[in-house]
Amino acid sequence: MTSTSDLLARRDRLLGPNMSTFYRDPVHIVKGEGVWLTDVDGRRYLDCYNNVPHVGHCHPKVVEAIAQQAATLNTHTRYLHEGILDYVEALTAKFADHLTSAIMVCSGSEANDVALRMAEAVTGNKGVIATDMTYHGNTAAVSQLSIRKPPIGGYATHIRHVPAPDSVRPLSGKPGAEFAAAFTAKVEQAVAGLQASGHGVASLIICPFFANEGFPDLPRGFLDGAVKAVRVAGGVIIADEVQPGFGRIGTHWWGHEKIGIAPEIVTIGKPMANGHPVAAVIAGYETLSAFRHAFGYFNTFGGNPVSCAAAMAVLEIIDEEGLVANALDVGNYAQKGLRELQAQFPVIGNVRGSGLFFGAEMVLDEQMTPASDFTLAIVEGMKAKGILLNRLGHEYATLKIRPPMVFSRENVGFLINALGDVLQETPAP
Repeated sequence: MTSTSDLLARRDRLLGPNMSTFYRDPVHIVKGEGVWLTDVDGRRYLDCYNNVPHVGHCHPKVVEAIAQQAATLNTHTRYLHEGILDYVEALTAKFADHLTSAIMVCSGSEANDVALRMAEAVTGNKGVIATDMTYHGNTAAVSQLSIRKPPIGGYATHIRHVPAPDSVRPLSGKPGAEFAAAFTAKVEQAVAGLQASGHGVASLIICPFFANEGFPDLPRGFLDGAVKAVRVAGGVIIADEVQPGFGRIGTHWWGHEKIGIAPEIVTIGKPMANGHPVAAVIAGYETLSAFRHAFGYFNTFGGNPVSCAAAMAVLEIIDEEGLVANALDVGNYAQKGLRELQAQFPVIGNVRGSGLFFGAEMVLDEQMTPASDFTLAIVEGMKAKGILLNRLGHEYATLKIRPPMVFSRENVGFLINALGDVLQETPAP
């Protein structure tokens, strides 16, 4: 059997350096089923992290749909096939009436790249506003939106970053209306800067759940002022639903519905086809048409029959198995368990989330100083207990728990019991 060190050396040689892995001792996974992953030694791990296998690893209906369509036909969209039309009809039925059309692509990065260009086409402007802790992908255009690794040569002059919302440490120093007003003011400053520079405002691109920003607890209507400022300047709103979409948050199918906005453009990806590389941009017909006329876009693999079959199976499973309702029920049950742990362990400063996207922020003191190193120790400790999760948010001090949608109350029990043990065993910060 190949050792971990040999496998890492082979990865480095064949795939290049700095290929990211989770955990100090990376997991060598060989099988997935439902909410479970199995490593090369036969050890099972409870998957509390991956939103890609949305309806569970290797769901039989998705596997059958892929195999059956692959055995029949797979080609690109310059030939006619009904699968893409059937799928887009079923998909857009899950959105508000103004979102009627879609462009199929292969990844969230591609989807967001297209969305930025779509915003340019429909507004005639270039300026883009994003938060300073976001992640929307890794194309040349989209990577400009992240501050994790500043681009070579610096940020383009048409990009503006605003502080990510933080419900634990709000910009205004206070929650509620003052917090929302403070965030709106930052967006208004970005709008003014873009207008003064001559770029104008094309779009505000956000994950409406602010997933990578640590999924702050924000009230419905929080974004209303920011959205208004962008639209008054002639821009549009792009909602990146790659993480909160497809019912994960339990209360709604889409994050933008929960926060109370109606974006002109929506991007989706990761969970869309349960691991098959499928993504899309959804917009109104006129918005999409403006893009088509301006750029003449074509994607060889986007919307191919196999991808559409896999994606359609996922849509059907979500409804057939009641997975949105399950996300709400199990997610609420999990947060209750986390709050019970919070009463025992003051290092848990905040419990938050929605549906099957939840977590706990670890803090050093009553001033809510993030406990980054401690959170990393918890992640490693949970892995040792056979549970896979990770961290993100402000100084990476928030546990990120985002399991497949078939996660159960029984799975929550295993998770909470293990977390209690790890918190007990890990030296306090």
